[in-house]
Amino acid sequence: MQSFSWTCPYCNRMTTITDSNITQSEHPFLQAFQDDCFVLVTNVIICPNRECQEYTITAILREGIKDPYRAEGRIFVDKSKDPILSWKMKPQSQAKQLPDYIPEPIIADYEEACLIQNLSPKASATLARRCLQGMIRDFWGVKERTLFAEINGIQANVDPQTWQAIDAVRSVGNIGAHMEEDINLIIDVDPNEAAALIKLIEMLIKDWYIAKQERSNNLTSVIDIANQKANERNNNQ
Repeated sequence: MQSFSWTCPYCNRMTTITDSNITQSEHPFLQAFQDDCFVLVTNVIICPNRECQEYTITAILREGIKDPYRAEGRIFVDKSKDPILSWKMKPQSQAKQLPDYIPEPIIADYEEACLIQNLSPKASATLARRCLQGMIRDFWGVKERTLFAEINGIQANVDPQTWQAIDAVRSVGNIGAHMEEDINLIIDVDPNEAAALIKLIEMLIKDWYIAKQERSNNLTSVIDIANQKANERNNNQ
C-alpha cells in the first residue's frame, strides 16, 4: 500500500502511515437472489507516535465486481464508484482530544456534537451552538438573553478575523436564520452546516483556551528561569 499523510485523532500529530502501521482487510459478499455484490473494507491504523500508539478502526462498504474469468466468482472492489456507507468504529467521531483545563460541559457538548454530526445534523448543530454559548459565557464572562446578543457582546474583545469567522456561521443556511432565537430551538440542518459549526468550535477552543494556556506556560517558564538564576546568585554571594 502506498504511504499517506495522516493525523492521529488521539494525539493530533500529523504523521506518515506505511504498511507497518496499517492493516486492511476485505470482506466480499453477495446479496442473495439479486446478484448484487459488495465488499466491506476494514482498516486498522496504529499511531506511529511512541507516546501515543493508539489504534483507529474504520469500515467502508463499497460495491463489488465479479471476476468473469474465475468460476468461484471472486469479488473485487469497484473503485470507480463512491463508497456506499462508512463507519468510524474507534474513535466513533472526529472529535479532537481536548485538554482537561477546558470546562467539562463544553467538552461534553463538543464531543456529542461530533458524534452525531451525520446521524442527526440538527441535534449536532444545537449542541454546537450551546457549546459556543458556553464558551462565550465562560471565557469572556458575557451572558445575555440570546446567543445573538452574546456574540455581538464579544465583538470588541476578539480580533477581526475571529469575529468574521463567528459572524459567518450565522449566515450558513438555516442556522443563520435562527441563531438569534432560542439556543435550544431545533431547526433543519444538513451535515455540512453542522460540520461548519464544529469547525468553528475547534478554532475558538484553540485560539482562546489553548493559546491562553500555552502563553501562561511560556511566561511561567521564563519567570521560573529568572527566579532560579536569582537564587543561584544569592547562593554564590
